[in-house]
Amino acid sequence: MTVIVNDHGFAPQNTHRIATDLPSDFDPEEITSELLQRSCIRITLDSFADGRGFTLASRLRQCGYHGHLRLAGYVLADQYAMARRSGFDDVEIPQDLAARQPEPQWLARADWRAHDYQSRLRRSAGPSQQNIESRN
Repeated sequence: MTVIVNDHGFAPQNTHRIATDLPSDFDPEEITSELLQRSCIRITLDSFADGRGFTLASRLRQCGYHGHLRLAGYVLADQYAMARRSGFDDVEIPQDLAARQPEPQWLARADWRAHDYQSRLRRSAGPSQQNIESRN
């Protein structure tokens, strides 16, 4: 059993949606026009330390993929913002991981546009640094 995580927290499974599964080590050079026409692609990570899925998602979006993109596997709540910025629409995690990282931990990262280091730097830089940046 798995749990779907989106910007609103834990969501019900979409049982009617059939995804094309890609492993995180899928070669981006093998992205075809047929693959870009699929309605849902799920990229699976075997480990939270495997960043190749994030790169693959970005590449799919750069190639023009407009369908639903799901990240599945061992993803940490701390990685949710990065997953969304990489182009994923939601995350699918195992039930045991959802028990260890409950919904409030995921919701804390739901405002994924605000959870990047550049935004934090701008906020901590103060008004004088922000004025310098706006002139550049």
